[in-house]
Amino acid sequence: MGKDNMIKAILSEKVSMTPKGFVADQLSPEQFADSYELFFDKIIEISSSDIAGVVGYGEFNENCKTEYGTSREFLIDTFAEDKEGYWFNWREMFDTTVLEREFFEKYFKEMESRIHYCEGNRYLVYNNTFFVNMIIDVNSVVGFPDWSRSGICDFLLDFVIMDLNKPYLKIPELLVKYCKTRNIVIPDFNERFLCMAYYKGIDTLRWHASIDDTESCMSIMKSISELKDRLYTL
Repeated sequence: MGKDNMIKAILSEKVSMTPKGFVADQLSPEQFADSYELFFDKIIEISSSDIAGVVGYGEFNENCKTEYGTSREFLIDTFAEDKEGYWFNWREMFDTTVLEREFFEKYFKEMESRIHYCEGNRYLVYNNTFFVNMIIDVNSVVGFPDWSRSGICDFLLDFVIMDLNKPYLKIPELLVKYCKTRNIVIPDFNERFLCMAYYKGIDTLRWHASIDDTESCMSIMKSISELKDRLYTL
């Protein structure tokens, strides 16, 4: 059974892997504000998928297996230097790109100090909720066509990616509102959101630095550095 078929077998039947419509990136901020609940509904549905037969944490390999036994192993090893491939000896980038060692180390430690809040929170995640990867149709149905980065992690990761992509849409602020109206309680929300945000933020920052995308790096650094204050005032 192929990876997509294996994901389909565990994915909530309310979530479409073959949606038709237009790319969500085309929505204006006003249009998103009117439809954000549709996106949140589907991300919650993804997280409700039955993963009883899946063990571990991390992105799925081609056999739909994860590599790590704990959330800590997954998050910390993401930034290992000795991995073969694109990120081998990646810390050389501190001397050759706009990636700032002090900034990276600060938020790596912020992430690490919060991992225990996420440990044990195992859900199916799409892990690719950038707006260019989500589809919305004329009937206001949201779908997710590309599951290449999917895996097992704290489900807040999918909301984190949306916020990292477009922080001006105020995703965590809307999520708090959304949960209150539906009586959804997310224990340790602030710390889990920050842990996932710092993880994905510095990983994405590292990628944009590797391709000399200075503008995106500056935007990501601003978003990361402002997030704690945003959350703690909710």
